[in-house]
Parts: sequence; structure tokens; C-alpha cells
Amino acid sequence: MPVHHAIWWVGENPQPLTISKLATEKLLQKMIIQDSSILSDQWMIIGEEVNALDSGRIDLLAIAPDASLILIELKRDRTPREVVAQALDYASWVDDLTADRLSQIYEKFSGGGNLGDAFKQRFNAELEEESLNQSHQIIIVAAELDPSTERIVDYLSKNGISINVLFFKVFQHGDEQFLSRAWLIDPSETQTNAAQATAIGTSAKEPWNGEFYVSFGDPHSRVWEEARRYGFISAGGGSWYSQTLKQLQPGDRVWVKIPATGYVGVGTVQSAVEPASSFMIDTDSGEKLAMDVLKFGDWYRENADDPDRSEYFVSVKWLDTRSEEQAVNEVGFFGNQNTVCKPTTPKWRHTVDKLKRIFLRWNTERPE
Repeated sequence: MPVHHAIWWVGENPQPLTISKLATEKLLQKMIIQDSSILSDQWMIIGEEVNALDSGRIDLLAIAPDASLILIELKRDRTPREVVAQALDYASWVDDLTADRLSQIYEKFSGGGNLGDAFKQRFNAELEEESLNQSHQIIIVAAELDPSTERIVDYLSKNGISINVLFFKVFQHGDEQFLSRAWLIDPSETQTNAAQATAIGTSAKEPWNGEFYVSFGDPHSRVWEEARRYGFISAGGGSWYSQTLKQLQPGDRVWVKIPATGYVGVGTVQSAVEPASSFMIDTDSGEKLAMDVLKFGDWYRENADDPDRSEYFVSVKWLDTRSEEQAVNEVGFFGNQNTVCKPTTPKWRHTVDKLKRIFLRWNTERPE
């Protein structure tokens, strides 16, 4: 269905702001480069007007924390169907980009910068070549699309293609202009599709085994022993980290890994995702708000009113756990930087089969 925008001036006699236009469409592209949070607070722009051989030029190219790529196309003067077809054509070219070529693209964009150094500074993690460009998203930025094109994008998304549309409108208030945005599809669905592709990697695809992978990361903002004691998993600090938690529903089984450490637990999801502002845990002195108890509660409270940066929680009944010092890790085990994914690679089946021989209580009280 069409996406409509409207902004009102707040007062006793509210007045709608007038819809306007940017002086040039190129200005929007420059604004995104200056502040990529217009699209996502967890993407880093690495290329502008990227020459895609005989296909044309990609408006913007970005990278996510798991080293997947985001292809960003501004509609400009093209018809809606043309921009979708062009974006798919570009995506086929992006799919084959090597680490060397991506380094060259960033070097040109940044005026001599190093992609690995910039990635580490932005995401506080090493950029591993084997993780680079394992998947990508297609983001179309447009003021509007016709209904048939929206249906095409929705159809592609429902069939596993990581494509989405960000609608924007410009409003005028006196001499000032304001930009609003709205997504056609929940961004978590697009990221989930991309995460699935990353989870497959270059391995052969096979049916999902029904087991969820969970990455419990960043020791500077959450503590595994607290998650183990109070029964939860969590993610936050940016929508990219938290939105894949939406995949989890009561009854799902999760295998939890601490990045660069190993697997530390298996459990059954008890509730859907919930923000820090309302998530409660059982303590020795009764039920309390999690951010009043946990080590990083002050940080959670500071970001509680920001839906993008808030910490989000999922209640879990642990079936079997171990301390971080006793984490299980082996060469060949599956790993992924997305907080939650449903891997469809033989490596995941191998990992779960092996973990079930280590976490012996994995099937305790498993729902039928």
C-alpha cells in the first residue's frame, strides 16, 4: 500500500507543513554521505558513483558490521520499474566484488584511506577477508513508487531477496526544510534475508534444521554470566544488532555463541523481543526491571528512549550452559556476526550435532 508522510507544527492550532523539494536530488546523496544514519546508524559508506562496468554507476555503496554490502540507489529521474531493474543488475555485479576491488573503491572514495582501518575504527572489529561481501542488501531511496513496483519489491523480499525501499519527503517551514523517512518493509526482514545469505556463504544450501544461532557479543555492554543467571539474551547499541531478535518466538531453541570465544549455552525462547524500558527479571528479592539490576543498566537506561540504540531482550529458559571460560569452540564450527540467524549450511548442521554431544541437557523439556 502507498506510504504517506505528513508533519504538523505543534500548537493549539496545529498546522501541516507544506511538502517541498530539495534544491537538487544530488543534495540528498551528499546528505547521506555526511550522515549515513539517515538510512541506518550501523552502515558505513565506502563508495560513491561506483562504476559498475557497462551497467552504469551505483549511487552509493555501504558496508555493515558483518562485512555485508549495501547497494543504495536513488530514484532520480528514472521510472520506478527502471530503478528496480537497474538495482538488480547492479547487485549481480556487486556479488562478484573482491576484497581488492572493494579496497580500491574505498580508497578512491576516502581520498587514500584504508578499508580495513576504517572498518575497525567504525565497528571496533577486524575486517576479515573471508567475511567480506558474503551477502548484500539493495536499498532504493525514492519519494514515491507506483503500486505495481511496490508489489514487485514486496514479492522479491518475501522470496528471500534482500531489497527494500526508503521513502523520503521534504517539508517546508519558513526558510527551513525538514526530511522525513519511512521504510516500505520492516528493515529487520531485509537484514534477516541478508543474514540468511551470509549464513549460507559459499557452502551448499540445505534445509534449515530448526535450530537458531545467536551471537551474544560485546563484553563492554552486556555480561554473559548475568544472561545465564537471569535467563535472557540481548542485543543493542544499534538497530542492526537488535532487529534480528524479532525472528525469535516462544518455543524456539537457540544455541548461543560468544564471538571469538565459543558456544556457552542452549535454551528455549520464552517470550518475544522486549525493550529495556519494560523487560523484567526475577531476582532473589523479587521481580525487577532488568536495567535496575544489570551491570550495564545505566547505559541501557540512557538509551531506553531511543528505539534504534536501545537494548532489547528475549527471555530464555536455559537447558544447558557453561561459563565463558569453559566455552566450546572448534575449527569448523559455525559463526556469524548477526545477532540471530537461521543457517542453512552443512557447517551449521555439523556444529549443532557436535554441540548436542557436549551440552547433554539440550533436549530437556523440549516442547512437542
